[in-house]
Amino acid sequence: MINRSINTKILLKISIVVAVSFSLLILIESRGHPARYFSTRCLSYRQKDFSRKLNDRIVDYSAEAKQRGISPCKSDRELKQRISEGKLVRVRSGRKYLIDRMTFSYPAVTGESKILLDEISRRFREKVAQKGLYGSRFYITSMTRKPEGLKNLRRYNSNSSANSPHLYGNAFDISYKRFSVRKMFLTNCDKKYLKEALAEVIWDLRAEHRCWATYERMQNCFHVVAR
Repeated sequence: MINRSINTKILLKISIVVAVSFSLLILIESRGHPARYFSTRCLSYRQKDFSRKLNDRIVDYSAEAKQRGISPCKSDRELKQRISEGKLVRVRSGRKYLIDRMTFSYPAVTGESKILLDEISRRFREKVAQKGLYGSRFYITSMTRKPEGLKNLRRYNSNSSANSPHLYGNAFDISYKRFSVRKMFLTNCDKKYLKEALAEVIWDLRAEHRCWATYERMQNCFHVVAR
């Protein structure tokens, strides 16, 4: 009986510690607004639509993108060699963004493209944090491709161009469907806001002549090319 009573007290203490720890975690994640963290209410963000404005055509910038990028990598060995030479920079998941599983491309881009990608992330996170969506990260779905990978991709995606900037290391695709946010439930309003907030950030950088961008509806992504 005594041992059973001691075990009960220990379990109670553990439960209290777990409950307090969980509460503190929620407070930290929600920045002191736990109700917002659990909210399923659809908020009106009053965010203007910018997706449709991202309509650059590859034929209008492919030559310049080719000139600014690397020569295509014919093999994994060549691709890794470009990284060791500093012509490409490896991109990893972290607090800025998340790298999706890539079948037809490799998570690396040119140095200028990496700077652009980091700037998109910085502006995006700052913008959405003002609406309470803290710690927001987007998914990068495609980066540098080999000609062989592009050929295989075109079997599944007829919109893929044979002269894709992905071959030259200065292009990347960002999903506008998937986000990681410090919020228990993402409403449809949240998702729409995140999508258009990301589009606005890209649009602003495009207006600053730092990139070309295309709204790819079929692929659920924004195709961005550093310039």
